[in-house]
Amino acid sequence: MDISFPWLLKPVVLGTLLIVTTLTICNAQTTTDGNLKYIDPRIGNVGQLLEPTRPTMHLPNQMIRMYPKRADYIDDQISSFPLNMVSHRLGEVFAIKPDTKTLSPASWDEKMPYDHDLEITRPWYYSTYLIDKDITVEFAPGKKVGMFKFTFPAKSAAKSVLFNVYNDGDAKFSFTNGSELSGMETYNGDIKIYVYGRFNANGTAGVNKDGALTKDAAIAGKDVKSYITFGAGSPDVVEFKYAISYVSEQQAKQNFKDEFTGIDFNTLTLAGKATWAKVVNQIEIAGGTEAQRRSFYTALYRCNERMVNINEDGHYYSGYDKKIHDSNRPFYVDDWVWDTYLALHPLRSILNPTMESDMLNSYVTMYQQSGWMPTFPVLFGDNPCMNGFHSTVMFLDDYRKGIRGFDIEKAYEGVHKNATQATMLPWENGAKCELDDFYYDKGYLPALQKGEKETVSLVHSFEKRQAVAVTLGGSYDDWAVGQLATELHKTNDQSIFAKRALNYKNLWNDDKKMFIPKDKDGNWINIDPKFDGGLGGRDYYDENNGWTYLWQVQHDIPGLVGLMGGNDAFQAKLDQLFREGLDRSKYQFWAKFPDATGLVGQYSMGNEPSFHIPYLYNYAGAPWKTQKRVRFLLDVWYKDSIFGIPGDEDGGGMSAFVVFSSMGFYPITPGKPVYTIGSPVFSKVTINLQNGRQFRLIANNCSVVNKYIQSAKFNGKVLNKPWFTHEQLTAGGLLELQMGPKPNKSWGI
Repeated sequence: MDISFPWLLKPVVLGTLLIVTTLTICNAQTTTDGNLKYIDPRIGNVGQLLEPTRPTMHLPNQMIRMYPKRADYIDDQISSFPLNMVSHRLGEVFAIKPDTKTLSPASWDEKMPYDHDLEITRPWYYSTYLIDKDITVEFAPGKKVGMFKFTFPAKSAAKSVLFNVYNDGDAKFSFTNGSELSGMETYNGDIKIYVYGRFNANGTAGVNKDGALTKDAAIAGKDVKSYITFGAGSPDVVEFKYAISYVSEQQAKQNFKDEFTGIDFNTLTLAGKATWAKVVNQIEIAGGTEAQRRSFYTALYRCNERMVNINEDGHYYSGYDKKIHDSNRPFYVDDWVWDTYLALHPLRSILNPTMESDMLNSYVTMYQQSGWMPTFPVLFGDNPCMNGFHSTVMFLDDYRKGIRGFDIEKAYEGVHKNATQATMLPWENGAKCELDDFYYDKGYLPALQKGEKETVSLVHSFEKRQAVAVTLGGSYDDWAVGQLATELHKTNDQSIFAKRALNYKNLWNDDKKMFIPKDKDGNWINIDPKFDGGLGGRDYYDENNGWTYLWQVQHDIPGLVGLMGGNDAFQAKLDQLFREGLDRSKYQFWAKFPDATGLVGQYSMGNEPSFHIPYLYNYAGAPWKTQKRVRFLLDVWYKDSIFGIPGDEDGGGMSAFVVFSSMGFYPITPGKPVYTIGSPVFSKVTINLQNGRQFRLIANNCSVVNKYIQSAKFNGKVLNKPWFTHEQLTAGGLLELQMGPKPNKSWGI
C-alpha cells in the first residue's frame, strides 16, 4: 500500500508556463508504482463555475464508488462517507461516519473538519484525518464491496459508528449478533438497495428515533438513523466490511461472501492497486513534462469511472422493466451519451472492445425491456438529459470498428424507432409530438419568435425547445441511422435518412454565416447568436451560443466547408472563433452561459460540443493550426491542479478528450472509423491492444516548443494526410512524426 506524504510546493513546467502546483504527491514507492504514481484524483476538485470532479475511490467500471461528501475541495468539512455512489452526480446510499463523543440526536448532522494535507486519495485507497475527533478514516473498494477502517484515539472512552440515509423513501437498519448490519434504502422513489456488513468487534447497537436515542437494534421507516458503540475493551482500530446489492438482502450477503472470503484490508487494497495498474499501464508513454503525465494518467483514471457493471453473481436489477433478471453477462448502467459518445466510447473501442461490446449489449437489452433505446441510461432507467439520440452514433461507430457481441438487428430496430417515433425534445422521453412531426415534414425544429408563448405542453419549462441544437444533433443522428442502414443493406431507410442527414442546411443563414432559428412559417428569427436565447441559449441552442453550434456538423465537414464558402473562408471563421470577443463583461456573459467555461475567444473548452472544433483545421488545408490550437488548449486549460478541468467532467467525457489529444490524435467524427492527427505531448505512446498487438506513436524531437509536425510516416511509408484509420491502429500500426518548433504549412494538406 502507498505511503504518501503531505504535498510539496514544486514548480512544474506546463506548456510554455511555469506554474507552482501544490498537487505533486511524493510517493514512497515510485520505483514500483509505474504510471500509477501520476494519478491524482484531486485534479479538478474545484469547478470553474459548475460541478467539480470528485476524488472517487473505485475499481474500473465497477459498482462500488465512494468519495467524501463535501461541497468541493475547498470545503474543509466532510459531512459523511457514502457506502456507494449509485450514479454519477445522481445520488448516494447509506451514509457512515465515526464519532468519539457522547452521542446525541445532533451527532448525525455534525460535519467533520479534516486536514487537507493528511488526506490520501488513490483510486484503490483513501485516508483522511478528522481533526476534531482525532480519528483516521481509511477505505478500500471492491467490485460490490467496500471496507472502512476507523483508527480511534488510543483507549478512547467512546467509539461509535453512525449510519444514515441520503434518500427520502422507506429504509431500515438492523443489527444482529453484536457485529452484523443489514439495511435497505429506497433510491429514486422505488428502487430498494441493500447493504450487509460486519464489524471486527462486537458493540452495542442503537437508533435515533423521534429525536431520542434508544438501545433498539433495529429501525424502519423514513429518515432512519442507527449507530453502534464499542466499549473500552474493543480494539482501537474498528473495521467495517460491507457489500451492496441492487437485487436482494440475501444477494448482499452473497456478494459479501464472494469478495471477502479470506480477504483483509491490505489484501483488498493491493488487489485494487493491481487492477488499476493493469488498466493504466495499457498505455505507456515517454517524454512530456511531469504535469502532462499527471494530467494524462488522471484523465485515464477518470475514463474508467463509468459505465458500471451491476450484474451480481448472475443476477441484476433493471430499472427498465423494474425486474430482477438472470444473466451471466455483465449489465452496464450509468452513462450520459451526450457527453461520452464523442470520445469516451471511441477510446474504449480501442482499449477494451470486449467491455464496449458488453455495454452495447446492455443498451440493446434496455431497449428490449423498456421499448426505447436509451441515451442516458442509469440505474432507475433512461434519464432524458440534454438532447439528441447519440447512442445511435455510438452503435454505428462501434459496428464499423468491428465490435460485435450484440444483436445488431435489434439495435437498429431501437435506433430506428427513436428516429421515427420518439420525441426529439430536450429532457423528455417517450412518444413524438407535433413538433417532431413538423421536423419530419419540414426538416427543422421550429423555434418561437421572441416573446411568443409556448403552446406545446411537452416542451420542458426550463430546457425549452433548443431548436437549432436539436436540428443539428438530429441531422447527425439521422446520418448515423442511414449509415447503419447502409451497413445492414436496408436501402429504403438508407435513402430516407441520407436526406434527413442534410437537415442542418435548413437553418443555415448565409447572410449571418451562422445556424439561425426559424419559426413554424419558415421565417428567420432575428437574434444575436452570441447572446440571445435565454439562460444557456436554450430557446435556440443549448448551454452554448451560436458560435459553438456553428461547427456541429461532424458528419458532413465538407458540406459545412461549402456553406462557408470554401477552405479559406472556413479557416478564417475558425480563426475568428478563437479571437471573437464577448462584447460584454465576463460576469454578464457567464450569468447567461455558465457552462461555456474555458473560453478562448468564443471557443468553450469546458463544454463537450467544442471538443472536435480545433481539429477542423485538418479538413480545411491548415493542419498546423490544429497542432497549435490543441497544444495551447491542453497547456492552458488542463493543469495538474485542483482547478485543472475547465468544465463539468461528466464521468470521463472531458477526460477522454485529454487522453486522445495528449496522445496526438482524435476521433473527430464518431461513426467514421478514422482518427485525425493533432500534436502529441509525448515523444512515445504505446497502446497495448486487447488483440495482443501494439499501436505505437513516435514523435521525434517532441517537446513543449517542438509542437509542429514536419513530416510523418505510417508503417514506414510517407504519410502526407492528417488522419489514419481504426483498422490501421488495431492492426498494430506505427505512426512516426518528426516535430519542430515552426509549422510546416505544406504537410497534410
